[in-house]
Amino acid sequence: MSEERVGFFTDTSVCIGCKACEVACKEWNAIPEDGLSLTGMSYDNTQELGASTWRHVAFIEQPRPDGRTQLPLIGGESTAQDTAVDGDGELRWLMSSDVCKHCTHAACLDVCPTGSLFRTEFGTVVVQEDICNGCGYCVPACPYGVIEQRPHDGRAFKCTLCYDRLGAGQEPACAKACPTESIQFGPLDELRERAALRVDQLHEAGVTDARLYGHDPDDGVGGDGAFFLLLDEPEVYGLPPEPVVTTRDLPAMWKHAGAAALSLLGGLAACFAVAGKARTGGGRR
Repeated sequence: MSEERVGFFTDTSVCIGCKACEVACKEWNAIPEDGLSLTGMSYDNTQELGASTWRHVAFIEQPRPDGRTQLPLIGGESTAQDTAVDGDGELRWLMSSDVCKHCTHAACLDVCPTGSLFRTEFGTVVVQEDICNGCGYCVPACPYGVIEQRPHDGRAFKCTLCYDRLGAGQEPACAKACPTESIQFGPLDELRERAALRVDQLHEAGVTDARLYGHDPDDGVGGDGAFFLLLDEPEVYGLPPEPVVTTRDLPAMWKHAGAAALSLLGGLAACFAVAGKARTGGGRR
């Protein structure tokens, strides 16, 4: 790759659920609308990522835990009250803007038969819609359930991390539109350092549940190009707790299949050899 790898760090602790990222993503990428009516599940009217939802803001309602009433801000300042509160049965919102993870080991790339999916010079994963043949192999391959085919079209679509904007030296539309800096864009190594400091800040403020997700290069997908700071378990946000690239075992599977094929060919060759000897022996008698 000729450019430094870039990505997203999404700090859910400062997400206010405004959905500016969703709107900016749709406007810039000319994505069709996919639901203007409430689903009946909270204030969420899109539910999940899909072919026409490349950014999705989740609203998760749960009982408020013990601790501070507000969280510290990113810039070192804090609006957190000095007085701790007890979990008194009131509710809190966990909000998170989800997106394609742009995995280091991307299964969607492994299974694409046309080269429609490719790794860019920025380390991101992009679908070329004019090359996609609609086979759909990438859909079950994604461990996060991100990529999807559009109805009546068949082609697969997902976040491109605004590849066209990156080429022009601009940041992605969603990060540009985020009013609280919940979505941060930049070199991946710098984002990881910044995220670790943010977790330390939250822990010092008494937010002990704060943790990073998808930041570890040694995880099952080699680390995500878009990772998150969460305030609860990944499952609460609809994320797999231990994602693994679904094509991980393909080399071993091909090796075993090859060994089985060689064994079969060897067995057939032995059978033909025995049959040939039997015919030769019978002629001499």
